[in-house]
Amino acid sequence: MRQSLIMGNWKMNGNLQDGQQLAKALAEGLGEVQQEVAVCVPFVYLSGIRDVLASSPIALGAQNVADQASGAYTGEVSATMLADIGAKYALVGHSERRSYYGDTNQTVANRFCQAQKQNVIPVLCVGETLEEREQDRTFQVVDEQLDAVIDAAGIEAFANAVIAYEPVWAIGTGKTASDDQAQEVHKYIRERIAARSQAIADKVQILYGGSVKADNAKALFAMPDIDGGLVGGASLDAKGFLQICHSV
Repeated sequence: MRQSLIMGNWKMNGNLQDGQQLAKALAEGLGEVQQEVAVCVPFVYLSGIRDVLASSPIALGAQNVADQASGAYTGEVSATMLADIGAKYALVGHSERRSYYGDTNQTVANRFCQAQKQNVIPVLCVGETLEEREQDRTFQVVDEQLDAVIDAAGIEAFANAVIAYEPVWAIGTGKTASDDQAQEVHKYIRERIAARSQAIADKVQILYGGSVKADNAKALFAMPDIDGGLVGGASLDAKGFLQICHSV
């Protein structure tokens, strides 16, 4: 049976003191939970948050990773650096990176591969815009995003990776895909993986990321192919995020 994963994405918010206070509150309030919990924090605060979480079960994640191993890439942060600082996870292909900073399916695949080479678990974000959904292209878009990584890394790579389905139209908008809408795409993704390897499809965690909140998390996480959440704004509030964690 797959273990659930609740992952907070702090995005570009707060300062070091805010982050450490939030991490401390999460560590103290988590209690006994069966699922995995992680937080993806800004690069510059990784070491500071790592120190606060050192004695807790909460894992550390980064919000991106370079598509190159090393070299003259000013401003980038390599997978080697993330591993060195203690990051277990790294988001790759988040919709905001695709939309605002020019990430393509190919560069996302490269980031995915770089993370895995350093034993950092990539969290591959896939999902469609509102326009693409209205054009009935959801599955086509998800196929293209998945296939780029499968072609680059092979289906076996998903034995040590996470997938996050994030409908772009539901991120930060207050809109949320219905439970059935989310389950439909999660089921499709799992079947897409199963067409290459049933064993990996049975194992891979597929998270939902799209305005997950305490009041909708329980129903979403009850869906058979939803293995947890990639939580944005709600992860900045300790009480709300802990409620989400305990709703699994």
